[in-house]
Amino acid sequence: MPSTPDPTTGTGPREAGTRAILDALLDGDPAQSLDFDTLLDGLGRRAFGMLLFVAALPAFIPIPIGGALSGPLIMLVAAQLLVAMQHPWLPGFIARRGPKRQSLARFERLVDPWLARLERIVRPRFTAVLDHPLATAFTGLLLLLLGLLLALPIPLTNYVFGGLILLYALALLERDGALMLAAWGLGMVALVTTGALSGGLITALQAWIETTF
Repeated sequence: MPSTPDPTTGTGPREAGTRAILDALLDGDPAQSLDFDTLLDGLGRRAFGMLLFVAALPAFIPIPIGGALSGPLIMLVAAQLLVAMQHPWLPGFIARRGPKRQSLARFERLVDPWLARLERIVRPRFTAVLDHPLATAFTGLLLLLLGLLLALPIPLTNYVFGGLILLYALALLERDGALMLAAWGLGMVALVTTGALSGGLITALQAWIETTF
C-alpha cells in the first residue's frame, strides 16, 4: 500500500490513509472482483479495519437483507478481536470472494465526503487503545453486539449500526485510539438505547436464532 511522508514527525513515511488505500484498490477493471486476500494484503494489524470497512458495505445497500449479510461477517471479525488474534482469519470460501471494484467504488463515493472530513482530524495516537489485549477484547465485544443488532430485522437501523461500525473500521485503519474511544462511547450509547427502546428485542433475537440455526 502507498505511504506518504509523515508531516507530524518528519522521521519517515506515514502509512497510507483510508482514502489512499481505497484509491489504490479501485485502480483497475471495475468489473473485477477483489478477493479478501487482495484487500488485506500488506495491512498488518490494520487488516481488521479494512475487513470491517468492507463487511459494512451491504448495510448501506437499500435491500431488506443488507444487515443480515453484514452482521455475521462483522461478528466473525469481532470474535477474533475478542480473543486478540494478530491477523484476521477467514474461511476459504469467503477469503476467495470479495466485492467488485465497481461496488466498492459506489460505496467509496457514498462515504468519501465523511472520510474527507474525518481525515483532517484523525491520526495515529493513543495506540494502546488499539493494541492492549484488554482494550482489543473490549472493542471486539462491542463489535460483536453491534454486529448482532445489525443482523437482526430491526427497522431503520442498518445505516445507524453500519455507520458506527465504519467508525471502528476507520479507527483501526488510521491507528487512532482517540477515535476508537469515541466509537466505544457511541457504541455503548447505541446498545443501551436500542435495548431500552426495543421492547421486542428478545423476541426478534429468538426468531433470528430459530430461522438461522
